[in-house]
Amino acid sequence: MDVKRLRLLREFADRGSIGAVADAMHMTPSAVSQQLKVLTKEAGVDLLAQDGRRIRLTDAGRALVLRADEVIAAVERAQEEMEGYRSGAATVRLAMFPSGAALLLPGVLDRVAGSGVEVIAAELDVGYPDAAPALADFDIVVTHRDERTAPVRAPRVEVTELMREPVDVVVAAGSEFADRDDIEVDDLADCDWISVEGGFPVDDVLLSISAVTGVAPRVTQRMLDFGTIQSIVAADHGIALIPRFAVRHPGVKRLTLKGVRAARVYEALTRPGMRRAVTDVVDHLVASAEAAGQR
Repeated sequence: MDVKRLRLLREFADRGSIGAVADAMHMTPSAVSQQLKVLTKEAGVDLLAQDGRRIRLTDAGRALVLRADEVIAAVERAQEEMEGYRSGAATVRLAMFPSGAALLLPGVLDRVAGSGVEVIAAELDVGYPDAAPALADFDIVVTHRDERTAPVRAPRVEVTELMREPVDVVVAAGSEFADRDDIEVDDLADCDWISVEGGFPVDDVLLSISAVTGVAPRVTQRMLDFGTIQSIVAADHGIALIPRFAVRHPGVKRLTLKGVRAARVYEALTRPGMRRAVTDVVDHLVASAEAAGQR
């Protein structure tokens, strides 16, 4: 079987449509379809099936995608080794959520400096269920989940846990709660909240507070940027839940939350059989997370 056609099949598994594969691979949809038909002949079994107006993978197609992962990973490792002989350099595409990048990326870049590995980093701020599909475009996706959420379990995804970061309550420095170091969850039942969009770990903690107090949180604003949220809190327009290492605004006070176990877990998602350079960067992420946790 041709490796290029196996790559197209894997792209279809990742992206879900012929059109999306064509866009990603800079081909026409008809060319993608033709190559997948050739691959079907090479396999000797149907790999794709019509499902209403859509096309889906058959059981055989899903099985071949797993083998395609192995084949493509082996080819990429061989290419990396040959590239190392030619230039001594390897590139790793890394996606990270913004606050995680602020905490971990500087340490990773310090560690790869002079190693022959070039990290090309990009921000990716999506909910946990949407993180693994981004492996279609990146070698490593660093994501986060509420600690009560089960880690992703899929045959084409490897999960490396990096760290656990507590989530704290932040209040305005001049608020009625500012003279405390911790706060009971029941004391927050009548507060206005500034929160993130639904589906992100911090909002999951807010739902847990609601379950404990029996009171639906009164969310007045939703933002994704923790800096913006802290500015609103500092102006005394509400309180918020912020991951501990992201609290930086001088106008807020951080309080330890009592009565609810609140934290987010950082994970690095990769494909099985990753290249040596990718393994090295995952190791650097682990080291960077360990250093951050000791602050």
